[in-house]
Amino acid sequence: MFNLKGRVAVITGASSGLGKQMAKAFAKQGADLIIMARRVEKLEDLKKEIEQLGVHCLPIKCDVTKPIEVKKAAETAKNEFGKVDILVNCAGSSKNNGVLNMTDEEWNFTIDTDLNSVFYVTREFANIMKEKNYGRIINIASMYGMVGNMALDTVAYHSSKGGVINFTRAVAAELARYNITCNAICPGYFDTELTHETLITEEFTNYMKSTVPLGRYGHEGELNAGAIFLASDEASYVTGVILPIDGGYTAV
Repeated sequence: MFNLKGRVAVITGASSGLGKQMAKAFAKQGADLIIMARRVEKLEDLKKEIEQLGVHCLPIKCDVTKPIEVKKAAETAKNEFGKVDILVNCAGSSKNNGVLNMTDEEWNFTIDTDLNSVFYVTREFANIMKEKNYGRIINIASMYGMVGNMALDTVAYHSSKGGVINFTRAVAAELARYNITCNAICPGYFDTELTHETLITEEFTNYMKSTVPLGRYGHEGELNAGAIFLASDEASYVTGVILPIDGGYTAV
């Protein structure tokens, strides 16, 4: 089960963190990869790792907040592989602040990066999937898109990830007629390049231990099983699902 050999997967935000981890996981399952990010030098390093696994990997420099760059990336991917089977929208960033103090710039940056980009990328690559009547779209949202929190003021991030969750449901309903599924994964606290400085503090670690039933942060690779399942042929009847992988945070 879950063999992705012959499939072509696009992963945004692949230069680091969760995107990089999932790119390597998909390659281990046999998928050819299109990896996208702004930092092309990091993509080139990842390409070397991935191609040692015996699959083809195409790095594309792309700022996913710019529709013209996304369109060009989709055209490049189609010209190289002729199809796209799997899309993982993993690119993201955030400027944290509360509703009373957040600036327009902080709000717009976060919404552009975490929500608008998901629309731009999905629009372009879903049109390629439609041509083959097959697709698996996986949006990386957040458990913060499902609930509020009392540890960190980050209203734009909550809003953007909540938007991704209902965007996922809308796309699942719309694209089912083309045999394209769309699901979302909602990670909990994972130590990545973006989150490290927050998570290593004693205050936040104590908060995590009191709110996460499993009592720890997520380990590298613990999102991969969910992503591989949702990307597989076996998940053909799974669409519109919002899957928390959060150690139980949203269960209590």
